[in-house]
Amino acid sequence: MGYTNNLKKRLEEHNAGKNFSTKSRMPLKLIYFEACLNEDDAKQREKYFKSTIGRRYLSKRLQNWRKAL
Repeated sequence: MGYTNNLKKRLEEHNAGKNFSTKSRMPLKLIYFEACLNEDDAKQREKYFKSTIGRRYLSKRLQNWRKAL
């Protein structure tokens, strides 16, 4: 979870093993993203998603995707 101004590049870096925290879970597949108009909004949204309430929100939002696995 994080923010970037170049989503394609960030995903490529993760899948190339350039990020320690995701290296063991490659290849990654993008299943959800949100766009923000500025960096401050993106940082606030990232902080929210990393909170308990935010994780619950994402879990509910993605429940149908999980069932499809």
